Amino acid sequence: MKLTWKQYDLHLKHTFRISRSASDVAKVIIVQFEHNGIIGYGEASPTKRYGESVETIPQFLQKIDFSRFDSPLQLEDILNYADAIEQGNTSAKCAVDLALHDWMGKKLNIPLYQLWGLNPAKSAKSSFTIAIDSKEVVEQKVREAEEFPILKVKVGADNDEEMINTIRKITDKVLYVDANEGWKDKHLALERIKWLKDQNVEFVEQPMPSAQLDDIKWLRDKSDLPLIADESVLRLQEIPKLAGAFDGINIKLMKCTGLREAMRMINTARALNMKIMMGCMIETAVGISAGAHLGPLLDYADLDGNVLISDDPFDGVRNIKGELKLNNNPGLGVSLKD
Repeated sequence: MKLTWKQYDLHLKHTFRISRSASDVAKVIIVQFEHNGIIGYGEASPTKRYGESVETIPQFLQKIDFSRFDSPLQLEDILNYADAIEQGNTSAKCAVDLALHDWMGKKLNIPLYQLWGLNPAKSAKSSFTIAIDSKEVVEQKVREAEEFPILKVKVGADNDEEMINTIRKITDKVLYVDANEGWKDKHLALERIKWLKDQNVEFVEQPMPSAQLDDIKWLRDKSDLPLIADESVLRLQEIPKLAGAFDGINIKLMKCTGLREAMRMINTARALNMKIMMGCMIETAVGISAGAHLGPLLDYADLDGNVLISDDPFDGVRNIKGELKLNNNPGLGVSLKD
């Protein structure tokens, strides 16, 4: 069993700006897991918010000793072992998880959604993200996203109303609103939500910083819109304490360590009567395709990370008017472009 990796610099079509950062290039690590002539692909898309970078990922990956195991099909044992090597490193662990799942699907010659008994035709439609920008650029982005039925709007800066009003001059599509912890004061957050209620907004994602859980609980009791946790939830263990503060969770493979943990999070959140959303970082078709295989289990999808870039090195799931179209190829269904 052999694991190798390579860095890719993904160039965004537009500057991607949220309440705490902005970027034009996303650096990711693509891993290849090879055994018995079969190659499985995985991806790590790190963020500083969770203590990772393209430098920390190889440092973690080289610590994994696959010689301890007889077969890649010992998925539980391998991923438990990798998880215990060090705390954190969630996107690095995700890359291993995805590569092993891809290898397993190829070994069994079956797509992952079939392995799990899911019907991709029942997948939630994906939103298309409009990041924080000037009025002119927001107008351009909205027109470029004309084919997508749902827009996810980043807010949390000082131009929230301008962002929404600019979009509403062009379209009345359903909006998902994401503050990325940008509203620090609960009264301000409530004021913004009251205004958003009449703007055809489905929900508000992470309105306040994750450390202000009591304020978020206060806000939820008074909010006219559902609240979805993002930065407040990384992995399974955070979910129970969030049930009284949020109406749902946003699972991201890169922050939860991969598909295995994501499935457990879905089941736990459902048991707590919470809605399920799956989001993404800026990723290639490798990471986005992995998330799309869980599409039929979601209430909301925001799997547009590879649509936002101009140089995806992989083919995989296709995003057609927000519909996530998986192919019938085994595993993740991804292939490296020529």
